[in-house]
Amino acid sequence: QLQASGGGLVQDGDSLRLSCTTSGRTFSTLDMGWFRQAPGKEREFVAAINRSGSRTYYADSVKGRFTISRDNAKNTVYLPMNSLKPEDTALYYCAAKKTYSSSPYYTQGYDYWGQGTLVTVSS
Repeated sequence: QLQASGGGLVQDGDSLRLSCTTSGRTFSTLDMGWFRQAPGKEREFVAAINRSGSRTYYADSVKGRFTISRDNAKNTVYLPMNSLKPEDTALYYCAAKKTYSSSPYYTQGYDYWGQGTLVTVSS
């Protein structure tokens, strides 16, 4: 089970840090990702990190503003988000995948999903 937290209502330019914890699985064997879904839009990739933390991936829209990291000792993946913009408003989901070779960019590659945490950025 994945539990995401850290969402909230902020203003344009503010920062938030999302967290996602797991239970019942071996966290260090999972690649982790963050996706988001805005109202009326499809779920889109935001960022991902491999199981060792040695590789990270970002959507172009968040590069330089968001940084994904993980702490395997705490079974937690983090997504600090800086310089937030109104277009970042969405429900943010964390996800985990077991298969190393599957692409981190697509929802189909992920096996487990959290419930989502809402990020709202006002202008």
